[in-house]
Amino acid sequence: MYIYLSILNLLTVWVMMAQLQQGGPDEKEKTTALKDLLSRIDLDELMKKDEPPLEFPDTLEGFEYIFNEKGQLRHIKTGEPFVFNYREDLHRWNQKRYEALGEIITKYVYELLQKECHLKKVTLPVDATESEPKSFIFMSEDALTNPDKMLVLIHGNGVVRAGQWARRLIINEDLDSGTQIPYIKRAIEEGYGVIVLNPNENYIEVEKTKAQVQLSSDSSDEPAEKRERKDKIQKETKKRRDFYEKYRNPQKEKETMQMYIRDNGSPEEHAIYVWDHFISQSAAENVFFVAHSYGGLAFVELMIQREAEVKNKVTAVALTDSVHNVWHQEVGKTIREWMREKCCNWVSSSEPLDTSVESMLPDCPRVSAGTERHELTSWKSFPSIFKFFSEAVEAKNSSVKPTPTRRSNRIKYEEL
Repeated sequence: MYIYLSILNLLTVWVMMAQLQQGGPDEKEKTTALKDLLSRIDLDELMKKDEPPLEFPDTLEGFEYIFNEKGQLRHIKTGEPFVFNYREDLHRWNQKRYEALGEIITKYVYELLQKECHLKKVTLPVDATESEPKSFIFMSEDALTNPDKMLVLIHGNGVVRAGQWARRLIINEDLDSGTQIPYIKRAIEEGYGVIVLNPNENYIEVEKTKAQVQLSSDSSDEPAEKRERKDKIQKETKKRRDFYEKYRNPQKEKETMQMYIRDNGSPEEHAIYVWDHFISQSAAENVFFVAHSYGGLAFVELMIQREAEVKNKVTAVALTDSVHNVWHQEVGKTIREWMREKCCNWVSSSEPLDTSVESMLPDCPRVSAGTERHELTSWKSFPSIFKFFSEAVEAKNSSVKPTPTRRSNRIKYEEL
């Protein structure tokens, strides 16, 4: 509470300053005195009195949490679900704690992909040198040699990594709803090869040295006068930002720089790279995609860049609440026609699962995922998507289009 009372007092002073500035000479003298008073307050020390160090465990056990037999994250001693507000009135510290736990869970899911799903980790770029930044994907042993079917999984944007749909679901719900593991296990059982993309692993962060920081500020080719004016503006902006940053971020973290991974510097680049070096080289006659949220946009970009190859190789695409936009991405007529025939987008909706949903865009059919929660759409549509794929194979063999709209004989979610 000390920190918030202190901030309240400071806000009171600021209000007084604003009022005084509207008065005469006497008020301006008082304003100057108040400014001098504020300048003597060390906000760093003020904030650090209440915020503990940003140091957290590096294991689930260190956090005193474990996944139970139902795949739910529970406290080892109390059996309670994860508590975000571990320390009251310290939102930033709680957020950093949550993020630290999220990084541990990312590694935990990687282990499950290898141990439970028996996928192998493949380094990208394929010809990476020892010293350059690297990414990776996961794939089944038969991913490139399976002559029949391949399933490709692409998650959305943000903090999620390979094997995840939503970190929030993994922490607050369970592994089944938040990870791609149910898709992978079902696909392997039904004879698919599997490739799991990692589209958000685009760069590594390294700490900046003083020389690098200085170089970045002195590397301009602009005329001296223009650079001086620009530097003055930047200094004023930095001064204001740093002032408020003392409230938001009293424990200043290390300054880092991003080193992008060659040919994998964005989700779109990553999807194209994996297509060129793996999917297009595979033996599978039928390739299927499941792409969630921004993953749908990455797939559409892949279609734009590799239209003929994708049309020749891909049998069906299941999108889950995809954020692609055929107008903004300037998708051509031939691709839109192909998407109407081969794709289906399971969107967040209050309607029952597989109910047709109207679309304002002329691309693929949209049906309800049976949930209004964006992050749950991949999990709730899980049974319908595999049925859609089976129908797509049948349609390909009989030249009859699959029907992605609501079916009376659809697999019930509870039957899984």
